[in-house]
Amino acid sequence: MVRPAGTSPPKDDLGHPLPSDGLPRRVVSLVPSLTEAIAHTAPEVLVGATVWCTHPADLTVERLRGTKNPHVRRIIELAPDLVVANREENRERHVLRLREAGIPVWVTDIRTVSGALASLRRLVDLVAPGTSPAWLGEAESVWAAPPPAERLRVAVPIWRDPWMFVGADTFAHDLLSRSGADNVCADRPGRYPAIGPEETTGADLVVLPDEPYAFGPEDGPEAFDAPTVCVSGRDLTWYGPSLVEARARLSTALDAHRPRRSGDR
Repeated sequence: MVRPAGTSPPKDDLGHPLPSDGLPRRVVSLVPSLTEAIAHTAPEVLVGATVWCTHPADLTVERLRGTKNPHVRRIIELAPDLVVANREENRERHVLRLREAGIPVWVTDIRTVSGALASLRRLVDLVAPGTSPAWLGEAESVWAAPPPAERLRVAVPIWRDPWMFVGADTFAHDLLSRSGADNVCADRPGRYPAIGPEETTGADLVVLPDEPYAFGPEDGPEAFDAPTVCVSGRDLTWYGPSLVEARARLSTALDAHRPRRSGDR
C-alpha cells in the first residue's frame, strides 16, 4: 500500500515524519506494550522484539536484547520496514543509529491514558490501515468511565536502593488518578522522584508493583508504615491490550482500602 500522492507522511508522537511510502511488512518492536498491541492487531508483521516483551506468551519472534541495550547491529541486518520505540523506555542514541542506517523508527511518547489510546490508534493505522481492533475499542470504552467518588491517597515505588516513586506527568500517575487514587508524590520534582519511604507520609495506601522492581509481600511492605497492596506492574505501566482488564484489576486492589461511606456494610 502506498500513500496517495499529495498526502503528508505520518508523524510519530514526537513529530518525526516516517519516510517510507509503503505499508510496513517487517516490524521490530522495542517496547513490550507496543509488541503486545501489534501482536494482537497484525501479528504477521512482527519479526523482532525485546526479551522483556512477554505478552502474548506464545510470541515467537527473534529476541533482540533489552529495551535499553537493543542489538542494533542485528536489527539493521534484519532490515525491518519499521522499528517502534518509546521516548522513555528506549535510548535516543539507538534510535539515531537506526535512522542513520536507513531504518524508519516510530517513537511514542506516552504520559496519559487518553494520550496512550490516541497513540495506539495512530500505530494501528500505520501497521494495519483500515482495521479497528476490538481490544482498542474495549480499552477506550473502559477508560471513558468516570473515576470513583471515594479517593485514596497512594504512593507507588518503582525501585529501591535507591528508592524511586511514580511522580506527576507519567502514564501511571494518570492511570491511578482515573482509578480514584491521588498520588502523594505528585508535587515532588521530577517524573520519578528519588525520595525515601519516610517521605510518603499521608498515603492511605502504598501500591507495590512487581516491575520494573519486583516488589512482593516479602520485599517492600516492611519499609512503610501505611498499608500496602501488591499489584501487577503491567496493570500500571503497560498501554495496549492490557488496558482492557487493568482497570478492573486495579479497582479490586484499591477498593478494599477505600474509606467506607456511612451506611455501607
